[in-house]
Order: sequence, then structure tokens, then C-alpha cells
Amino acid sequence: MFISHAGPGRARLFFPYFFVLLPLVLGSFVVSAPAALAQAESVTGLPLPRFVTTRSHPINVRVGPGTKYEIAWNYTVSGVPVEIIQEFDTWRKIRDMDGMEGWVHQSLLVGTRAGYATPLLANGEVNMHADRAADSAVRARLAPGVRVNISECDGAWCAVSAGPPGERATYSGFVRQEEIWGVYPDEVFD
Repeated sequence: MFISHAGPGRARLFFPYFFVLLPLVLGSFVVSAPAALAQAESVTGLPLPRFVTTRSHPINVRVGPGTKYEIAWNYTVSGVPVEIIQEFDTWRKIRDMDGMEGWVHQSLLVGTRAGYATPLLANGEVNMHADRAADSAVRARLAPGVRVNISECDGAWCAVSAGPPGERATYSGFVRQEEIWGVYPDEVFD
């Protein structure tokens, strides 16, 4: 088994080629078992899908809802924004910014909101403004993929803070909601 870096705070486990073909050989039962077990409705009564962050580290992300399922990858840092897309008992199926999906135990997630800067223009930056207006002063320019803490959104703008990884946030301001992965269009919260 080999480990390689697979994105922000995530390591992916690679298994020998035999294990890649095993689900195909055994048939659709192995491939569809997690989907058959999962419920389309929310167990918690909270909306699906919804954004949360990882609580601790390391966190094993599994191919199915339970410890008997193999580990697909793990998160090596806490505070990674993920989207809960399905619930089964105490397990949550999550999706990350790269579209990777897997299952984690509910105790490893927290409702704190965070996101990543996602510029509308290729090779662009996300402007962090002093106020909720495009003509307000720019406090910082965020490179694509920079993690931000989100404290509130009004449907058009989000109040965010950012700083060097592992340090206290040094910049705070407002970013257009459409330029953050970690909030839905027109979502309002505080």
C-alpha cells in the first residue's frame, strides 16, 4: 500500500492493482452495497446537502458507511470544508472540493463554516473587500484554493477571514458569495 498527497490536507491510499479489479470481479453487490444502505433522506432532520468542516485529524474517509469498509483516503489536517450529501445512521457521505466522495463518522465533522477561494476567471484572484460592495477598498487578494473561515453570508456577500495556514487569521473582509466553494448560491446564514 502506498500513500501520496492528494489535495489540501488529504492523503490517498493506493492498493495493488488486484484490489482495483476485485469489485468488478465480484459483481455489482460490492460496488452498490454502500448506495443500497444509504438513505436519501436526512437522518438528523438537517438539510441535505449542507457544508461542514472536519473536526480533527487524521480522519479516515471510507468507501462505505462503517468501519468494516476500507479506507479510501484520509485528511491530515482539521478544518477542511466538505459537503454532506447523504446520511446513514451515524455516518455521513461527504464530497470535497475536488468532487471526491466517501463516508466519515458524524463525530469527525463540525458545523463550522469554511470554504476555498474560487475565482470566476481562470488564473484570477478573489478580492477581499472592506465592505459588501465591489467598489469598496480591497483588503487582500486571495489566490485560487486559499482557505477562508466564513462567519456569515447574506446571499450575495460573505464575511470571511484568512491567514497563513496554521496561524490566526490576519485578514478579514467580504468576498462575493459566488467566489467561494463552501456556500450555496443565495444561501443566507449568520
